[in-house]
Amino acid sequence: MKILFVACKNDYGKPELGLSFEYYNIYEPMVHMNSSAHNVIYFPFDEIALKYGKEEMNKKLLETVKVQKPDLCFFFLFGNEIEKDTIKKITDFSTITFNWFADDKWRFENFSKLWAPAFSWVSTDQPERLKDYYKIGYKNVIVGGWACNHNLYKPLDVPKKYDVTFIGQPHGDRKKIVNAIKKAGINIECFGRGWPNGKVSQEEMIKIFNQSKINLNFSKCSGSFGLKYLARIFVDVQNGKIVLKNPATWWGNLKSLIARSQNEIKGRNFEIPGCNAFLISGYAKGLENFYELEKEVVCFQNTKDLIKKIKYYLEHEDEREAIAKAAYERTLKDHTYEKRLNDIFAKIFTNK
Repeated sequence: MKILFVACKNDYGKPELGLSFEYYNIYEPMVHMNSSAHNVIYFPFDEIALKYGKEEMNKKLLETVKVQKPDLCFFFLFGNEIEKDTIKKITDFSTITFNWFADDKWRFENFSKLWAPAFSWVSTDQPERLKDYYKIGYKNVIVGGWACNHNLYKPLDVPKKYDVTFIGQPHGDRKKIVNAIKKAGINIECFGRGWPNGKVSQEEMIKIFNQSKINLNFSKCSGSFGLKYLARIFVDVQNGKIVLKNPATWWGNLKSLIARSQNEIKGRNFEIPGCNAFLISGYAKGLENFYELEKEVVCFQNTKDLIKKIKYYLEHEDEREAIAKAAYERTLKDHTYEKRLNDIFAKIFTNK
């Protein structure tokens, strides 16, 4: 099958930040899946828009579709990078269009539900959102969601040099939780933009997962109820100017903001087990559908519970390693991106 993959090539569209999540976790598995059975062409809309501008980039996408004639145009959008009219024109070329929606816990109301009708098919990472897609009259939605690129995230033969680590940004209450862990006398190292250790490369991140006795995952969605986030309900910044948003979007923006305070399943829930590394994660609804809790992934409910479990598993290495091994085996069996993508493609082309 010929697939045109339309996504950012650089993290958040910024070359200085390195390659994107989409590149490492969707594009690479798609290229290698099923013994490299598919012809995958990358259309890096961020690089093209940076060079030619958004309007010209959209024109070049249409030209690429006309020349390449892909069987599937696979999008991973996180904003209005591609015009809806462009997507509809591609669909009119008799090309199947699909978008991988991420973070539907909090992005459905002000993004996913507005863009889904432009595509032939979409996937959601939140099974409970199926009913919301149906409410807007959209039926071609598939439960996809996060997984592990097992060709990238894997066990390494390195010693455990860290007691506890966390890799991610320090938004929300994460700094408060980390400080409480330190006050409890536990050695913890944090990595990512906003922490003293700073951002680490993809390769270094995987090495740290392997070098850690305990890896942490905080499940709360990004953001908070600060003034900056409240202001985003009503206004936007365009070309350096503050612009009032359409009042029709305010209610959806508010619901999206409220959802940011909830827990959600994240990529880390699969990436860390994929390294045969031990994970303690904040609980998110539905996680038990992927792993057996406390036997494959240990969850915490609050900071006090987290500290108690960290101390316990630092002292019980055999139990810790047995849980990590069980999660690793489950990940390879059920939760690779190759499996997720094969399931999605089967549903799309069975129902074509």
